[in-house]
Amino acid sequence: MAADALSIIPSAVLRNLSDKLYEKRKNAALEIEGIVKQLATAGEHEKISAVIQLLTNDFTYSPQANHRKGGLIGLAAVTVGLTSEAAQHLEQIVPPVLNSFLDQDSRVRYYACEALYNIAKVVRGDFIIYFNKIFDALCKLSADSDANVQSAAHLLDRLVKDIVTESDQFSIEEFIPLLRERMNVLNPYVRQFLVGWITVLDSVPDIDMLGFLPDFLDGLFNMLSDSSHEIRQQADAALSEFLQEIKNSPTLEYIGILLEYLSYGLSFKVQINEFVKLGGEQLVPYYADILGAILPCISDEEEKIRVVARETNEELRAIKADPTEGFDIGAILSIAKRELNSEHEATRIEALHWFSTLLARYRVEFLAYLDDIFDPLLNALSDPSDAVVLLVLEVHACIAEEAHHFHHLVSYLIRTFHNNHVLLEKRGALIVRRLCVLLGAEKVYREFSTILESEVDLDFASVMVQALNLILLTSTELGELRSLLKKSLVDSCGKDLFQSLYASWRHSPMATISLCLLAQAYSHASCVIQSLGEEDINVKFLVQLDKLIRLLETPVFAYLRLQLLEPGKHTWLLKTLYGLLMLLPQQSAAFKILRTRLKTVPFSENLRRTSSSNPYSQILQVTEDGNRNQDTQNYSAINFPSLLQQFENMQQQHRLHLKNQLLSRKSASAVARYKDTKKHIPLHCQRLAGPLQEHPKAFHDAFGCLGSV
Repeated sequence: MAADALSIIPSAVLRNLSDKLYEKRKNAALEIEGIVKQLATAGEHEKISAVIQLLTNDFTYSPQANHRKGGLIGLAAVTVGLTSEAAQHLEQIVPPVLNSFLDQDSRVRYYACEALYNIAKVVRGDFIIYFNKIFDALCKLSADSDANVQSAAHLLDRLVKDIVTESDQFSIEEFIPLLRERMNVLNPYVRQFLVGWITVLDSVPDIDMLGFLPDFLDGLFNMLSDSSHEIRQQADAALSEFLQEIKNSPTLEYIGILLEYLSYGLSFKVQINEFVKLGGEQLVPYYADILGAILPCISDEEEKIRVVARETNEELRAIKADPTEGFDIGAILSIAKRELNSEHEATRIEALHWFSTLLARYRVEFLAYLDDIFDPLLNALSDPSDAVVLLVLEVHACIAEEAHHFHHLVSYLIRTFHNNHVLLEKRGALIVRRLCVLLGAEKVYREFSTILESEVDLDFASVMVQALNLILLTSTELGELRSLLKKSLVDSCGKDLFQSLYASWRHSPMATISLCLLAQAYSHASCVIQSLGEEDINVKFLVQLDKLIRLLETPVFAYLRLQLLEPGKHTWLLKTLYGLLMLLPQQSAAFKILRTRLKTVPFSENLRRTSSSNPYSQILQVTEDGNRNQDTQNYSAINFPSLLQQFENMQQQHRLHLKNQLLSRKSASAVARYKDTKKHIPLHCQRLAGPLQEHPKAFHDAFGCLGSV
């Protein structure tokens, strides 16, 4: 067949086809074109095939670069000569041209582009069958190291795009895998090439690129962070176009795609609000997905995104969907619960707003999921943000309308404070005060007292009661509760509240005294002071006493100070205050404050005095006059002797607890010393010591002197 071709094409033409001069190669190609035209007219297709084979084997695959260049221009000439009949010879013509795109010689690659350009102009849509291979070659040439090759490739690329857009044989299904494979390439020229093809194909009415969006969307988003401004612009423009198409979709069937990639691009984040407005009730199946994408954006670094996210969040919250119509409350709650762990305060706050919204609108359905969300909501009470804690308390207050939920909440708070004393110290007042506002101070304090009454950890019970007592005496939110307690001796409601709080306040002597002062039960306060033993007057007690003395100077106890103007009517108050004064160290600031206050008491002239210079003797005289004590007329309402007995019993438990603690520490120390000196103890003593270690007091009595061994 090669011999046939040689007989068809003159040897001079073949020599010129491989000449180093372009003009000679061009003229030779024109002669080949004329020869092929004649053969085509005569129907000599076998001879044409022989010519193509000669050009392929002897020229395009030649080791000589000029031969390869000639072979490429020759193949293009054959195609031009064939014109409408070129399609039947494409299987011979196109492969060697495509192979030349990989040639190491840049000029050969350039002429390959030129040759394929001329071939494509002739055959147009007939070469679509080679599209994937041509696309692959163009993708590589778009990043060619030679500028001329790049330029030629761009010309060829534009022609191929024109052919594809007008062809009805192009298969998008076969092309998409090829596109997907290359979308993560980092080369800027390749990226431009790919975005160009995505844009062109999306513009073709008969090609549904939107349906294949997930296949290349990641790559487009990655291009938004490219170092090249032009590439970023092109990628953003492409994404914006797809967004517009999604918005125009009557069924919003692509909303899921948008939500999946919402965290990537500015355009998607900014335009999500429009989708929500357009979608309305159609968005119900995507409610949780939209919320899951929006809540993190509320704390985005980009202000524009934060603004749009908040607007979208409000739009979503305004949609009132019916749970019976597919609205998944559980999914929404799951998203809100997840975002409670967000590192951003703004997101956590919005998540809590969603809890409040759902609880207000769908209480029954909300409570059905309470087991899943109650503990995370309780844990949120330890959030470092005061704003978050306050919102959490609002949610809990709504939940706590049911008594058992309320009990659970208060029990958890007590348990949390027990495990985290720092939280009690820093946040206890905030939490308790807010709960009192939301649920009612009396209800909250009664529940706290009921639970603390049976608290087994006596040390914590004392600390917790002291904290609650301080909040009671200082918080403006508890003003009504203090007013009710002041009526304890004359009002049944005040009496019940006093007795309810007393049940746990007896864990702390100073809290008990404070409660009595607040309730104006001064005689009982004096009895409590008189009942205190040596073990009760410790550093903690004096610290609490110091706080109380300073609180007596605040507006909360203004009524008490005014009662001092009538010492004859309030003799037990005087005795109580002097009792407190006697417990204070004389050099302390609290002692000086209280002594100064008592010096201002206007004693009547008719009061019997044993010594005009001794105010204490005045008090002793006054307090002996039981007929002038106003408190006694109201004592029948409350069984104070029984309360005093309860107080003393509780304090006795605290004393025993303290002794056991001291004994345990001593016995632990003795055991340590015993182990250190065991080798010096006779064997019969060691046998005795073993069982005694289980009985701390006996062990300490028997071996507490080991330190002297």
